[in-house]
Amino acid sequence: MATPPDPQPNTESVSRDSLAERKGYNERFLGPIVPLPLPADPATDTVILPYTNFSVVFRPDRRLAAATAVTIDGASLIDVPRNDNWRFDPRLPEDHQAGHPVYKDNPLDKGHLVRRLDPVWGTEASTANSDTFHYTNAAPQMDIFNQGKKLWQGLENFLLDHAENFDCKLTVFTGPVLEASDPPYRGIQVPLRFWKVAAFMQDGDLASTAYVLDQSPDLTKDAAAQALAKAARAGDPPPLGAFRTFQVPVPDVARLTGLDLGPLPAADRLPTAVRAAQRWTQLESYDDITMHTS
Repeated sequence: MATPPDPQPNTESVSRDSLAERKGYNERFLGPIVPLPLPADPATDTVILPYTNFSVVFRPDRRLAAATAVTIDGASLIDVPRNDNWRFDPRLPEDHQAGHPVYKDNPLDKGHLVRRLDPVWGTEASTANSDTFHYTNAAPQMDIFNQGKKLWQGLENFLLDHAENFDCKLTVFTGPVLEASDPPYRGIQVPLRFWKVAAFMQDGDLASTAYVLDQSPDLTKDAAAQALAKAARAGDPPPLGAFRTFQVPVPDVARLTGLDLGPLPAADRLPTAVRAAQRWTQLESYDDITMHTS
């Protein structure tokens, strides 16, 4: 999900008209209607940005996405070369987006929210690949590469392999958990946690599973708050911790994010007893993932 920092900001001219025909996320892709996640509070300002096979629900006040939604057709995926050509979306003012200056000369990666490989299917695969390199589809993450992050990066592969036993289609929603307490840095607030909800058809019914990636400092709450405040005063990147990946109840993601997830909480495949206890299961391997209710 993360990419190496680009040495120079992209200067390629991209016009608003060049994105005018993007159809974006298809809420009927799985059959049942699964709408875009939108803030439950109608006072929260968002802009919906359609791309190829995915859409971004953008929060201009945070200069980051609140949510992304991508459709994945496992039977039609195409191998397209990576280009790492990051650019601003011309449909928004550049100063509303977290661009190259946020990531320059520091250990922060541009973390893809919609993973580059996911929308790259069908006749517009090349366009979809390019579309994922808009700053609106990125959020800052530490460049620590460890087991927790490997699990996060490979979740779509794991889930798609599982979905191939059914109809080879998968819808994935991803975004940062945008907290008021997120540490400030270079004109943005850096999210400490990220969420992901996968939706698919299982035995003829809509099914979902949810996950949270936590990069909070691995310290006590008070010590972490002090470390974040110290970094902010010095103008340094937040001292983020090692990545930890959890499987969580889908309703927990709705509560964490303030997003309306439509039918997904009711379709949660986490066992009822686990959901009732609101237990978060830290994942050490894919064998720890639960895909069937009991």
